[in-house]
Amino acid sequence: MNDSRIAYLNARLLDPETGMDCIGALLVEDGHIADFGVNLFKYGAPSVSETIDCNGMCLAPGLIDMRVQLREPGAEHEETIESACEAASAGGVTSMVCLPNTNPIIDDMSVVDFITRRARDLKRTRIYCYGAITNKMAGKELTEIGLLVDAGAVAFCDGEHALQNAKVMQRALSYSKSFDALIVQHPEYPDLAGGSMNSGELATRLGLSSVNPIAEVMMIERDLRLVEITNARYHVAHISTKAAVDVIRKAKNQGLKVTCDTAPHYFALNETSVGDYRTFAKVSPPLRGEFDRQSIVEGLKDGTIDAIASDHSPHNPDSKRLPFEQASYGVIGIETLLPLILELYHNGHLSLLEALEKSTIAPAKLLKIPGGRIERGAPADLVLFDPDIPWQIEEDKLKSKSKNSAFGGRPVQGHAIRTIVGGTTLYKRD
Repeated sequence: MNDSRIAYLNARLLDPETGMDCIGALLVEDGHIADFGVNLFKYGAPSVSETIDCNGMCLAPGLIDMRVQLREPGAEHEETIESACEAASAGGVTSMVCLPNTNPIIDDMSVVDFITRRARDLKRTRIYCYGAITNKMAGKELTEIGLLVDAGAVAFCDGEHALQNAKVMQRALSYSKSFDALIVQHPEYPDLAGGSMNSGELATRLGLSSVNPIAEVMMIERDLRLVEITNARYHVAHISTKAAVDVIRKAKNQGLKVTCDTAPHYFALNETSVGDYRTFAKVSPPLRGEFDRQSIVEGLKDGTIDAIASDHSPHNPDSKRLPFEQASYGVIGIETLLPLILELYHNGHLSLLEALEKSTIAPAKLLKIPGGRIERGAPADLVLFDPDIPWQIEEDKLKSKSKNSAFGGRPVQGHAIRTIVGGTTLYKRD
């Protein structure tokens, strides 16, 4: 994106892949990382077009948000590619991966081409696409996975729906092996899902329909049997229960090609956030009890959970300001991903590098996309951030077109100061 030479000086360089954590400098040339290190510019800087003094702040790979609903095409009143890019830049996110539940659905090469072209024309955040596993996400006939891979799809899922038919899932896993494609599952057994919140005392007291946590692990356990016989790559999205963590940990120890992610609301909130029918806390899978929340943190600590994604799901006010049972599922989260990940660091659960790894190099490797690392020749997709700056999340001030955050009013620490994509600064904090 950029043909200039820019020197970043006095930065705390952080690279989760190599474990680098040092004070040094970094040179960007023609949109890529040309050089970096402790002694860079020790004897004076070469000719550069711009010098940026980082004042000891953290310079790290930009975040990769591997689970985002863009709403464009089809529901631009809730979010557009442009508004999502603005939110991403303000949050230090340099790459997003779009779920296939747009309108039309991403089950055809032309929709992948439309989204990637639109993102390229905007010259903002990098955007990649999931392809649908089945035509129209109906769970019956497989899409042309190979053609979608050729068009640029980086993985495959049926959006917010679980692929229920075991035979279709087996075929998808078998077929995906030919292209080394990643199959991603929404982990809720449909016959047991459909309720408004987690089953238990609180749901009973509020008189709300509920989802038993067993719905999550039942779907995962079924799929793992199919992974055993196909030896395919399988990923579980936004896990939320101890049972899911336990069964995935066991599968990894057995050598199965299984990975998983979670979202900030599953390690930073529990079911009490529903409060008095607070629809901004209605998500799928639902927020769980405190025991499950702590288990998600433990899964992040021991590496069972590979990545953290925002699970960004924008909705307009009309679909959220309804009785709890009728309100839409989902919360926004691109702009608040960084400070919520940093909570794991501030609370002593993960080191700073471990926390950043979950949304940088981990998703980059899972999806086989560029970025997520500080490396010579790598794209200059970077975030300069202050991990300690205090602020309060206010929904109305977020850049997303929709404002349905589950974290409104929450005090947090850490904010992007500058977000760089391809060497170009897309966001600079005032």
